[in-house]
Amino acid sequence: MLLLRLRLLAAIPLCALVGCATVKSRAAEPPVAMAPEAVTAPTVEPVPAMAADSHAEDGQAGTVTVATVETPSSVPAMVREAPVEPVSVAEASQKVRLVTSGVFAAALQAASLVTGPASTTGRFWDELLSPSELGRSIVQRSIQLVGERNLGRVSRSVPNDCSGFVRLAYLAAGIDLVAHGFLAGENAVSAIFRRALDVGTVHHTAPRPGDLVFFRETYDRNRDGRRNDGMTHIGVVESVDADGTVTFIHRGGKGVARGRLNLSAPAKHQLANGGPILNDFIRPATKTTRAYLAGELFAAFASPEGL
Repeated sequence: MLLLRLRLLAAIPLCALVGCATVKSRAAEPPVAMAPEAVTAPTVEPVPAMAADSHAEDGQAGTVTVATVETPSSVPAMVREAPVEPVSVAEASQKVRLVTSGVFAAALQAASLVTGPASTTGRFWDELLSPSELGRSIVQRSIQLVGERNLGRVSRSVPNDCSGFVRLAYLAAGIDLVAHGFLAGENAVSAIFRRALDVGTVHHTAPRPGDLVFFRETYDRNRDGRRNDGMTHIGVVESVDADGTVTFIHRGGKGVARGRLNLSAPAKHQLANGGPILNDFIRPATKTTRAYLAGELFAAFASPEGL
């Protein structure tokens, strides 16, 4: 029995040695050589730019560049390789300046096609604010009537007053300002103003050449000694100066003439030290009242569109 146990103990280490010799270790295996993946540079593809960024000269559409980077496993091989050239900050700034200058040049060129060359009289708003032929024809006819004292010699269909003048000016554009008729006791100026209110062309913003300009209380129409006469005078805007002075043409006490109106200084006749006139006197002084300026008696403007 003792001999049998000794034989078993001797057999155990022998088996262990045999097992260690026959089992291969994974750590001892050499690593499998993997084929290196091809890495391509970012590809730059030109694509059409959005409309707001199309500022190229010579009428060509602008382009922007979009960089697409290929991933090793998901991007197909059809993507072309293209080198990416670095752009410095100075070069980028120069390109922005060129694009910006191109935008302004294009805008000025487009404006010149619509409005024509700039005025040389200093009234540079003339062309800009009157792009329509409607306003141009009204102003042109108004200028032709400057100096006329008797409108009856021009046309017997209108009275020889301020309303008759604007009616002649607007007839040149095919607009009859009193075609809607008169209300009982209504004067022509009030009738024209009522029509402008009805069609929604009355405004108090910067006028354009050809607009109507209305004044109130320019004389004592009902002869009661009070300023309660409503709309009493009307003219046609000829131009607007850079300082906001409106030059208008109207039929006054000495015939058809030009007047000035500046709403930024309505109570000032002239700038100090012999400067330009801002507002002409439009209501003369009487024994009981002082003279009034155009800015003081201004009521509203009205555009010719829709009249």
